[in-house]
Amino acid sequence: MNHLPAILGGKPVFDNRINIVRPVLPDFSELSDGLQKILTSRMVTKGSYLAAFEKAVCEHLGVKHAVGVSSCTTGLMLTYRGLGLTGEVVVPSFTFMATVSALVWCNLLPVYADVNRQTTNLDPRSAEAAITPRTTALVAVHNFGNPADIQGLKDVADRHGLKLIFDAAHGFGALYRGKPVGVQGDAQVFSLSPTKLLISGEGGIVATNDDDLAQTIRIGREYGNDGNYDSAFAGMNARLGEFNALMGLQSLKNLENAAQHRNQIADLYHEALGSLPGIRFQEVDPDDRNSYKDFSFTIDPLLYGLARDELVLALIAENIDVRKYYDPPVHRQKAYRHFNSGNSLPNTDWLAANSISLPMWSNMPTEVALNICQAIGCIQENAPAIHQFLSRNPISG
Repeated sequence: MNHLPAILGGKPVFDNRINIVRPVLPDFSELSDGLQKILTSRMVTKGSYLAAFEKAVCEHLGVKHAVGVSSCTTGLMLTYRGLGLTGEVVVPSFTFMATVSALVWCNLLPVYADVNRQTTNLDPRSAEAAITPRTTALVAVHNFGNPADIQGLKDVADRHGLKLIFDAAHGFGALYRGKPVGVQGDAQVFSLSPTKLLISGEGGIVATNDDDLAQTIRIGREYGNDGNYDSAFAGMNARLGEFNALMGLQSLKNLENAAQHRNQIADLYHEALGSLPGIRFQEVDPDDRNSYKDFSFTIDPLLYGLARDELVLALIAENIDVRKYYDPPVHRQKAYRHFNSGNSLPNTDWLAANSISLPMWSNMPTEVALNICQAIGCIQENAPAIHQFLSRNPISG
């Protein structure tokens, strides 16, 4: 390649910033009739669109209940509360902070277990090793949209009589053994925020086959008020509004196209970057489908020639937005580090130091992805010069 990396004074590959996410939203014409009906009815919450959206999600996931809530986080909080969890809950640290913050809000003690370095998901063996007599549940994550080892975790939960919950924030569009994630375990809790494949603006869905849990969450999202104004328990305002439900209904129609397109972009990334030294991709079971909410890979500094953070700086100079998920991992974050039980988390720490996520959109042009790959290749070719430059000119980023 003849291109001089921008960090060394060359022209950036992109003239304008390439955002890591660019949500695909319905056209106004697709929403206008519904918006008019909402405004005319004056029912902006608890109306017909929420009911229709919940029904459509149930049919898509093949689950009995899909309860709309204000966010994935409130959905997790209500799920933990509704399942009556107490004491300790085994959870990965290589995850978004909300997985754990919801436990803490419910006065539960998170016990961190390690992930599989290749899949980035909770390792059933590590999870089982973290179980104590006070453990009441396992919480796993479909990291970046890669389905967790559901059967392996179910086996562990069943052996110890534990509840099994999935933080499925990245889960819409993912398939486990050919079927959408959502029906497995005691509950799966999804996000509908703008970084996801299925978007309602803000919001979440709790999917479950447990009738009692679903009813508890429905009451819980209404302050714990079951309709007689005498709170059954201390709930919260966690309703999903009609505007959000309407947007979610329209977004659901495009979900499969979004998942397929992201997998095509992921295939392009794999093919274009796979020959570069030091790059390793997240492993996906051949019987499953990753939603690729994020496209994440790891860097071996000795083979690639640059550390992860050096590559990040070089990509930012090319106007390519990237993320370092999840650095720091939850067990090293100020709010949650004191919960550290002392369990060894070598894979979590390694992934946090070496993982990088590239731009991924549900309508990303292949040309954009190819140019990103060319930039990464060019940076690797110039790795010694970039490393030397950054050693002499430290840049924060």
